[in-house]
Amino acid sequence: EVQLVESGGGSVQAGGSLRLSCTASGFTFDDSMLYWYRQGPGNRPGCELVSELTITRTTNYADSVKGRFTISLDRAKNTLFLDMNNLKTEDTGRYYCAACVFTHNDGYWGQGTQVTVSE
Repeated sequence: EVQLVESGGGSVQAGGSLRLSCTASGFTFDDSMLYWYRQGPGNRPGCELVSELTITRTTNYADSVKGRFTISLDRAKNTLFLDMNNLKTEDTGRYYCAACVFTHNDGYWGQGTQVTVSE
């Protein structure tokens, strides 16, 4: 069974840090382009691409998180991470990992993990 499971979300004060994890089963991240998206609260709807890890393992970030967030991959654990530092209230949202898996010719999403940043 193909599955992506995120964890690590929570509530923190502005300036704090969190580390999100996304573990895959049923496929390997080696064959995938990998993404972190977030969906903001009601006053900031829509999905925003936060970060991506390309098939050549180039990293890209939204301007709003550059210098604060870092995407990384532990191949041995088949786990994707998003290290989030100096969190701001506008980082509040539900964070999803996603994978485009070339060997499956398909894409997958996790169920998301909530991040809430307060003043």
